[in-house]
Amino acid sequence: MRVLVIGSGGREHALLIGLSADPSVTALHVAPGNAGTSAIATNHAVDVASADAVVALATSIAADLVVIGPEVPLVLGVADALRDAGFATFGPSAAAAQIEGSKAFAKDVMAAAGVATAHSEIVDNPAKLDAALNRFGPTWVVKDDGLAAGKGVVVTTDRLTARDHAAELLENGHPVLLESFLDGPEVSLFSLVDGDTVVPLIPAQDHKRVGDDDAGPNTGGMGAYAPLPWLPDAVTQQIVDDVVKPVAAELVKRGTPFSGLLYAGLAIGAQGPSVVEFNCRFGDPETQAVLALLKSPLGQALNAAATGALDQLPPLEWADGAAVTVVVAAENYPGKPRTGDVITGAESDGVLHAGTARNGDGAVISAGGRVLAVVGTGADLAEARAQAYDRIGNIKLPGSHYRTDIGKAALDGRITL
Repeated sequence: MRVLVIGSGGREHALLIGLSADPSVTALHVAPGNAGTSAIATNHAVDVASADAVVALATSIAADLVVIGPEVPLVLGVADALRDAGFATFGPSAAAAQIEGSKAFAKDVMAAAGVATAHSEIVDNPAKLDAALNRFGPTWVVKDDGLAAGKGVVVTTDRLTARDHAAELLENGHPVLLESFLDGPEVSLFSLVDGDTVVPLIPAQDHKRVGDDDAGPNTGGMGAYAPLPWLPDAVTQQIVDDVVKPVAAELVKRGTPFSGLLYAGLAIGAQGPSVVEFNCRFGDPETQAVLALLKSPLGQALNAAATGALDQLPPLEWADGAAVTVVVAAENYPGKPRTGDVITGAESDGVLHAGTARNGDGAVISAGGRVLAVVGTGADLAEARAQAYDRIGNIKLPGSHYRTDIGKAALDGRITL
């Protein structure tokens, strides 16, 4: 099976590593890829937002399966174009991808499916902003209604901060979603979905804020760990039964069945799981931790979802123990990152590339905000954390920063339901 992966980040590097271990995969290609993916796949400099360009590449390499990593090409309909051209494609249609592309659409789907989520209100007129803000608080959740790469959300107890963020979004022509604050620890649950068929992966937890102890602004994600020692299996099953399956069924009912990876981000409060957000693709950096523990052939699983055969897939098998991913970010991230610095230690075991490239001398350089994702595995969370941070100690990137507390709250027993 010849596989083409679309994307350039740590998620795509993790997917390629998983695919390379599948004996049914005979060739790997990635567009555009990064400095790390070139070691296991052929990189192609293609505009992944262009359906015509992606279809042309898939045709030229005779791809048997195309796996789309990022949300932007999915929302733009690249999966539709690939399917129309006859390619088995892992990733939803543009219509189904609106579960991430429009938070208003997602809220409507959840309401119809009877899925618990935060109370919300869309504001598309600056004149209505103050009155709407008065209906929320004392903790305000302000979101960009469209795609924001994980950084369009502000959660704050300061009304002025909430108002400033909302006003900026409105000034830039973006509708604003105001939500009530959901208390309780957060969970990311990925599920392979093919219409009504849902196959959950193991749950993970992301660390969104830039600094230790959840200080500073939101980012695309600074680290993750899996599985969650504090989350009972019964709650994971409850998420599948009460959240993922009803949403998948509602999308089928609407004539827009979901095919690919459905990501449910939830808060587990006193009343049980409530949805914070849905994404239409693998999340980053959770993917790096989750796939590090998958024993089943990844290519066969993704191909089953892409070809309508997910209901025939054998049960997924997982390694014992735990995995931890720590993101090494460039100076000034999540602001405009410093780029172009030479990185040493980036071509080592457990180091996945995200925002990297090569300079004229062939050296690995920083080329984005989240530069590397360093993965550790072990018999338990303590061992996995120790390995990840030990590996980070061998990496040198001027001005870089990372969180030192990924998974620590769980390890210390400070997360409870």
